[in-house]
Amino acid sequence: MEIKVLKDILSANNQIAEQNRKLLTGKRIMAINLMSSPGSGKTTLIMRTVEELKSKARIAVIEGDVSSSIDAEKLSQAGVTAIQINTGGGCHLDAGMVNSALGNLPLDDMDILFIENVGNLICPGGFDLGEYLKVVILSTPEGDDKPHKYPLLFTQANALVVNKTDLLPHVSFDLENFTRMFKGINQQAALFAVSGLTGEGVREWGKWVMDNLQKLHTMKHSK
Repeated sequence: MEIKVLKDILSANNQIAEQNRKLLTGKRIMAINLMSSPGSGKTTLIMRTVEELKSKARIAVIEGDVSSSIDAEKLSQAGVTAIQINTGGGCHLDAGMVNSALGNLPLDDMDILFIENVGNLICPGGFDLGEYLKVVILSTPEGDDKPHKYPLLFTQANALVVNKTDLLPHVSFDLENFTRMFKGINQQAALFAVSGLTGEGVREWGKWVMDNLQKLHTMKHSK
């Protein structure tokens, strides 16, 4: 019974996710599902990315949290269009939540939508939100063994951002060994080493984002 219920939940979620995907790509909006542990620096990276790309793309954010609206308020104060979703204890966003949020966003005035998922390395991997890309963010203080501990999330990723590289001299995170480990389970994903604090590596990350936006636009134009 439990297995059937889970299958029904995932099936219903996937149907809504596909509706989200058609709506967003139809409007040439690239949605990026950002997944990570709590405290990895997702919001700081988003703010850095907005600063890097503000002259090139119109960016909005869906903020997912168990409770509070601290991150959405921080983004709004910085001039970013942001919608808060509180899951009320849930460990991930789902496609229905995102669908509801889309109705409150200026879709005709957007190019990129960052969906900041709830901080968790397990739950978000099982739920399609209708995104165009999945990106995992890992901060150096978390340790370099996470791809082996949470393989589902890391094998799904289109890109991995190693954040807080400014702390590398102070933590036991071997970037070279980590890169080898990650590429052993996901050879196709892009890998970026950045510091949300100093801005190091954000330009390369931002270029990848814009390159993928161009691919989406080219794909839609050719159809």
